[in-house]
Amino acid sequence: MKIVMILGTRPEIIKLSPIIRECERKTLEYCILHTGQHYSYDLDTIFFQELELPEPRYNLNVGSGSHAEETGKMLIGVEEVLKTEKPAIVLVEGDTNTVLAGALAATKLDIKVGHVEAGLRSYDRTMPEEINRILTDHISDCLFAPTERARENLLKEGISENKIFVTGNTIVDAIFQNLEIAKREIGGLSKLNLEREKYLLVTLHRQENVVVEENLKGILEGLKLVYEGLDLPIIFPIHPRTRKGITEFNLEIPKGIRLIEPVGFFDFLVLEANARLVLTDSGGVQEETCILNVPCVTLRENTERPETLEVGSNILAGVGPERILESANVMLNKKRRWRNPFGDGTAGKSIAEILLKEQTDKN
Repeated sequence: MKIVMILGTRPEIIKLSPIIRECERKTLEYCILHTGQHYSYDLDTIFFQELELPEPRYNLNVGSGSHAEETGKMLIGVEEVLKTEKPAIVLVEGDTNTVLAGALAATKLDIKVGHVEAGLRSYDRTMPEEINRILTDHISDCLFAPTERARENLLKEGISENKIFVTGNTIVDAIFQNLEIAKREIGGLSKLNLEREKYLLVTLHRQENVVVEENLKGILEGLKLVYEGLDLPIIFPIHPRTRKGITEFNLEIPKGIRLIEPVGFFDFLVLEANARLVLTDSGGVQEETCILNVPCVTLRENTERPETLEVGSNILAGVGPERILESANVMLNKKRRWRNPFGDGTAGKSIAEILLKEQTDKN
């Protein structure tokens, strides 16, 4: 059974890496198709090198564009590859335009689709990611749900129980597999002259936060208040889309915020693991901080990772400056005693075994 793994962004590379490694171990036939949705060295190539993954067999080099442009180009390119490779199943991960395009192209060609991290819901249809994940779930044949809550979401939407597998989240695997290596290879935080728990970390990239001037301005003002209250440097690896928004709106970077270029997986893992607090609009970072036992403030009004709210590792702050400051203070005073709800680090192995069983049953 040949598998085509379709990916296009940093989180997809990281979260599919444990499955790729398991496919290597179990000698499952597979190849990697990269759409090129993230197209810079820092957001793309470096992750394959650091994670010691094989280079993609195909790269569509789609780059950025409107949702229609990205998805349309990907559909055309993915279809051509799938016609050539003729896989038994396509694997996609998450909720990006890459995921939707890959799943749609495969379904139209009567190729099975496996959705890794299925069943996440924010219940906010204004988020492009919410539309992508819902549509992908409903055309998938194997839905790899990271938690029981994700499984319940799928069942409520009428998806057949025999298609759903609760596997845990592969991000746990990726963190467990790479954290010690990251600490060893990078030598701590010396590169940025930082000390453990004496800085804050920020990530910001979601469309609703960085292309709406009022929201972006509110977040920057909130970060200013947080810095003034704590007098700790705020490290901000800046996404190209965020930099563009700051420039277009002519916004000032507040005192105390250190902008740095996007960093590789190992560098970012070390920054996360040693931060006193992380402020983010990323779903993946909400998971990662929960696993790493680092408090998180989410710069959104909703989350598709409600498990982080339930265990107490995360709080929703929105984009209002005062609320961001209040939320930061709440999380800074919280005891780090929450449990990790995302599994034990064997999700990649479970998914590979399910795929192997599918192959065996077919034969």
